[in-house]
Amino acid sequence: MGGFLLGIIIGTLLLCLPESTVNGIPAIDAFFVAVSSICVTGLSTVNIGATFTTLGQIILLVLIEVGGLGVITFSVLVMILFGQRISLTNRMLIQNAYNTDSMSGLIRMTKRIIKLSCLIQGLGALAYCFIFVPEYGPVGIWYSIFHSVSAYCNAGIDLLGGNSLVQYRDHLAINLITMTLIVAGGLGFPVYWEIWRLITHSDEKKHQYRKKMSIRAKMALVATAVLILGGALVTLVFEWNNPLTIGELPFGKKVLASFFQSVTLRTAGFATIDQSGFTPASCMIYIVLMLIGGSPSGTAGGIKTVTMMILIASMITNIRGGSQVNLFHRQVTDAYVRTCSAIATFSVGTLIVLTSLLMFVQGGDFLDSFYEMSSAVATVGLSRGLTGDLNQWGKLIVCLTMYLGRIGPITMALAFNYKKPADVSYADDKITIG
Repeated sequence: MGGFLLGIIIGTLLLCLPESTVNGIPAIDAFFVAVSSICVTGLSTVNIGATFTTLGQIILLVLIEVGGLGVITFSVLVMILFGQRISLTNRMLIQNAYNTDSMSGLIRMTKRIIKLSCLIQGLGALAYCFIFVPEYGPVGIWYSIFHSVSAYCNAGIDLLGGNSLVQYRDHLAINLITMTLIVAGGLGFPVYWEIWRLITHSDEKKHQYRKKMSIRAKMALVATAVLILGGALVTLVFEWNNPLTIGELPFGKKVLASFFQSVTLRTAGFATIDQSGFTPASCMIYIVLMLIGGSPSGTAGGIKTVTMMILIASMITNIRGGSQVNLFHRQVTDAYVRTCSAIATFSVGTLIVLTSLLMFVQGGDFLDSFYEMSSAVATVGLSRGLTGDLNQWGKLIVCLTMYLGRIGPITMALAFNYKKPADVSYADDKITIG
């Protein structure tokens, strides 16, 4: 909590420097953009490309990178660069950040995460260069780097004029590059290593590794595939004849736009279609997809795919009258189920309370407000046009929502829970439910 808060304060101060903007910026807007950047959300009250100078854009890029990789990972990087010893306390923080079962090899894993992230972002920037450099000239190199980092970190902040990637709706290469970077960032770092083992080892070892693949990796991969395909199908079915979205597009471009919309809902925030044009039916499904988000230990937000799958499995188990939650022939302990319930309850509760506050101070359309706040709490960055019309209180409420959504309920609970509750067992009683 302190790390993200410190980053927000430093980012705000730096963005308020005269050298960071073209014609200055109100402090509340600098604060909003700093929160959105380090929380890798993407909502903005100003036109990023037109408001900030190259220095300001570099500051935003650093904030996005810190927010995407995580404060813990970035802190370890600084300690490694300065040759400092990684203490046991720091190793425990790394273990908690990556949700691993052992502290063995954590520093090596952190180095690999940093190297792999730099490699993927570098390849993404190189791919973008083939499009942006011919179109924008030398500045296209900077555009390529910025948008590669923004896509991989699931930030969704762009420099292209305030309409995100709407002008590239029909551009196959831009769509494919951006979707690949979004999925790569949101899949989760630990999943990479398991996929890497399958790719780089012999056929015999591949078979062994496939059997040993963790339940977390299996859930992340299956949920990611199902949600992307499901979101695309929903868009195709619900928006097929909508002239404001994909209704007037030929079949191939409808499919491309639908898949991009589904991928970007996984907390990326880039848009090739104006979100205000989508029907209410589509928006309600999109809100659910935004709240689910990406996978654990990645750059995406939301309650995470693994949480969703455990909650669904728990519901099915209860409906069937079972006593134990099982997934992929593995048992899910009650502790994980309780944690998932706490995460989902916190996120939905935060969304309802803060949406009510936003409508109290801001007014406006309910769907637009609910969509905006769902986007903020899941650190997505998609908006139906409300962000630019927020008053000062509305901006502060959205900033608080982005911050709470980025740090998550578990981090907040750990920050304030200094004493473990007494392990007391009481007599049970019958309760009427449902």
